[in-house]
Amino acid sequence: MNYKVASAVAAILATGVTQAAEAQTAVAPVGIEEVTVTATRRSENLQDVPLAIQALTGETLSQLNVSTIDDYIKYLPSVSLASRGPGESVVYMRGLSIGALGTQGQGSVGQWPNVAVYLDEQSTQIPGRNLDVYAADLERIEVLEGPQGTLFGAGAQAGVLRYITNKPKLDVTEGRVSASYGTTAHGSDNGAAEAVLNIPLIRDKMALRAVIYNESRGGYIDNVGSTFTRRPTDNGIASRTCNAGTAGAGCVADYDASTPGTVPADSVVIVYFHHEADDINDFSYKGLRVGLAYRINDDWDALLTQTYQDMNSSGVFYQLPNGSEGQPLNELEVTLFNNTKISDKFWNTALTVNGKLGVLDVVYSGAYLKRDSDQIADYTNYARGVYGIYYQCTGYSGNSVDKCYSPSSTWHDTTENINQSHELRFTTPGDWRLRAVGGLFWEQRELNDDTEWLYKSVPECTVGGPQSCFFWLDPLAAPKFQSASLNDPGRRNPATGFFDDFRRTYEAKAVYASVDFDIIPEVLTITGGTRYYKLSNNMLGANIGSFYCKQYGSGTSVLTGPCTGPAAGNAPYGSNLDEQIPNSDSVSDFKSRANISWNVTGDIMLYATWSEGFRMGGFNRGFAAFLPDPDPTNVDANGKPINQYFRPFAYESDELTNYELGWKTLLLDNRLQINGAVYREEWKNVQTGIFAPQLGLGNLTAGLNGPEYEVNGVELQFVAQVTDGLTIQGSASYNDSKLVNSPALIDSNPDSAGFGQPITET
Repeated sequence: MNYKVASAVAAILATGVTQAAEAQTAVAPVGIEEVTVTATRRSENLQDVPLAIQALTGETLSQLNVSTIDDYIKYLPSVSLASRGPGESVVYMRGLSIGALGTQGQGSVGQWPNVAVYLDEQSTQIPGRNLDVYAADLERIEVLEGPQGTLFGAGAQAGVLRYITNKPKLDVTEGRVSASYGTTAHGSDNGAAEAVLNIPLIRDKMALRAVIYNESRGGYIDNVGSTFTRRPTDNGIASRTCNAGTAGAGCVADYDASTPGTVPADSVVIVYFHHEADDINDFSYKGLRVGLAYRINDDWDALLTQTYQDMNSSGVFYQLPNGSEGQPLNELEVTLFNNTKISDKFWNTALTVNGKLGVLDVVYSGAYLKRDSDQIADYTNYARGVYGIYYQCTGYSGNSVDKCYSPSSTWHDTTENINQSHELRFTTPGDWRLRAVGGLFWEQRELNDDTEWLYKSVPECTVGGPQSCFFWLDPLAAPKFQSASLNDPGRRNPATGFFDDFRRTYEAKAVYASVDFDIIPEVLTITGGTRYYKLSNNMLGANIGSFYCKQYGSGTSVLTGPCTGPAAGNAPYGSNLDEQIPNSDSVSDFKSRANISWNVTGDIMLYATWSEGFRMGGFNRGFAAFLPDPDPTNVDANGKPINQYFRPFAYESDELTNYELGWKTLLLDNRLQINGAVYREEWKNVQTGIFAPQLGLGNLTAGLNGPEYEVNGVELQFVAQVTDGLTIQGSASYNDSKLVNSPALIDSNPDSAGFGQPITET
């Protein structure tokens, strides 16, 4: 169950603020302003659009003093954010979330988001890293709730979040400069500055609008000093004690993790602390946007916009109850042993051309987005995991562990994202009894992700070096990875124990149409729309680790060389998706929408909507068998239990169907606006991720389908003009979510006795 309420109270010195506006706002002398929107790809009065819309205008954003998504999301009650800090968030609507995994590696293994995030006409979303647009010189931030698959496509399964920027104005010279200074509770200082300039370049023909901004916010999380000492109860240490009391290979397969082990006497301990500091989670936004508008003639105009933003953050945006040694911590404290930081930059070039062909309005929009993010985070607590001693201690099993090197560890994620889209849209006149909008759409997303986990501190092998060492990871030296399409094909950092290096591509082609017909003009209208799409999805690359790359040594010197397969072709550990089948998928289908709206009076409208949404599936890394059969007699030729489950190579798209009843009203002589909706959303074949090595499901995250959910909810928005100079706005939402099926892993091994049946025991 999810309950969220947000409200905003704003003193307006003119005629009050209202909700979303795309084009022009007509100012009424008394009462709430009439607002024109294009949520349905056509200019309409907000109160005439049979759709649940939440929005914050640029004026409201300024009055609330909010500029980042973490700020303004609290004023959008139907929208939720799973956030770990700037540049690390996923947007959800109407409670349609099953949680989010860690940011690291999400470019490789994360599911595509189910909310489309648009910068003007450009789709921007990628797994795990919402485009964190700074709210500078925005006309509005607009939320379209419920499936928008007909007009906005695959990414809009649960809704759309749109950043609409202010456009250049012909024959208008204007500008403004603003600055602010503040302090963070329990933290350090903040500062921001923004400048906007609009100037005509050619009379009645060309104008330029530019905005530049810089904001820095101080942190409030303290990184306190701590040591890090290995314990006998650490999973990796304790697991060396065998049930049978033996050492060697048998110990690995038959450990007793509840029994304390022995920490080697000369194990490296972090006894000093380089990174103790207060207010570590500071961040900054710097950027600019330049728009150039040109009127070609009375019927045609063009807009070219260039945007650049550079976001940087440090530290973490959470607190820990205990430190690395188990010591209790105060509020807003953590213990980290390495610098944690993010650099997130994007460049976006967009061209929009508007014109007329006869009676039809024509819009072409094209955009090219390039985004680069680079993140490093502390991972030192991995040393207490089951495999920490394998990567950080000489030997591995039984009493062969005689020295443990530094437990200090990090992970490093580098992501390059390229989105390109083109759309051609045609619209009939809005005063026709039968109206239509339709178009053609093409989009391509490229996501290149390289995530490395740097927790290997046992030295690499050298002549005359330590007897227990690791051969280095050189992907192209290993025959089974030579065909892999890697972003970085070179030799990896000596500390890298495992890495994901993948290239994902996503291409969408679509044709869509939506038709409105007035059964009774200005009273009763029906709407029907559909989108035919063809999507292709592809993933290439490899995940590679140092398992089977460890040399235990038996002499005084060790030969050098890359890890290329000394253990019967097992080394290095991992999977090559270029050789995996399937590593690509193509799907085509229709997604549709139907609506009926009734204008009970000129100020009261009721509507009913049925709509569909979807998102693309994806691929897992490698094929492996898990979950041994509990029947001791069901064994293979070598006497080992037969596994019941094979992790699937791929997972499918999931589907969302929305049933909605809504109302929009203007009361008390246009001084009170009350809009609301009740809805049921049915989410089927839902994509979910499993990471459960302790259950025998392997040491990699797996994407699966299976759960089905139902969300019943209600939302309410109001705007009240108390006086001609004071407007009050408020909104609230309530969602009741439930699982409606009993998902289970199905025995997928034909050699298992329970093949085709739910797995209930292992």
